[in-house]
Amino acid sequence: MTPDMVISLAEDAVYIVIIVSAPLLLIALGVGLIVSVFQAMTQIQEQTLAFIPKIIAVLLTIILFGPWMLTTLIDYTTNLYQNLYRFIG
Repeated sequence: MTPDMVISLAEDAVYIVIIVSAPLLLIALGVGLIVSVFQAMTQIQEQTLAFIPKIIAVLLTIILFGPWMLTTLIDYTTNLYQNLYRFIG
């Protein structure tokens, strides 16, 4: 296994992690921003107020994007296992 192959595998793994986690992180960021603006406008400084909407939004995002995320991870893993003979010997 050459160093180029290792770097290529690491690049692919990082790319898949970023692509799969992006919807969850962006939704959590958007909901957090909306809640923060709401808290600033109403001057409610309850720290737990930001967590409940984020948790609900992330769970809904998992329900919505879950099949796509799972398919992406399965495709990557299948590709990795199918090319295993190239990495070993």
